[in-house]
Amino acid sequence: MNSTLNTNEIKNSAGVEEEFINLSKVGRTGEWKLITESPALPHRLKVSHQESGSGIAKRRRGVIRFDKTVYGQVDTTKFVTFSAYVVLDIPVGNITLLNEAKNVMANLMSLLATTGAATTVLFDNTGNGADALVNGTV
Repeated sequence: MNSTLNTNEIKNSAGVEEEFINLSKVGRTGEWKLITESPALPHRLKVSHQESGSGIAKRRRGVIRFDKTVYGQVDTTKFVTFSAYVVLDIPVGNITLLNEAKNVMANLMSLLATTGAATTVLFDNTGNGADALVNGTV
C-alpha cells in the first residue's frame, strides 16, 4: 500500500475522503494514521499478512483493521474506541488462482455497502450488512 492514502481510498460515512499517512512498516505489517488525528484521539489503519502451514495446507491470513478513539457521549471524561476489521483467510497452498478469494471479498463489500440490487455505494452504513452490524440485527 502507498505511504499516504489520499486518492479516494478511504472515505467516512458522509462519503468525504479521509487522508491517512504511514506511521510504520515492518515486514508484512503496516500502520497509518489519519493526518488530522489528535494524539489523544488516535484514528488508525493497520494492514497485516501472515502465512502458516506448508505444501497444500499453506494458508495466508490478511487483516485490514481500523481503530478510532473518541470522547464518550454519556461520560464525556472517558474515551471509547471503535474497531472494524476484515480478515481474509486463503488456502494458498491448494489454489493457483485468487478468483474465488476476490469473489468472496466482493460478496462482503456489496453486502456491507449496498441495499440488495442497488449499485450505489452507501457510505452512511445503511447497506443491509452494515446496518445489521451497527444495529445488532439480522
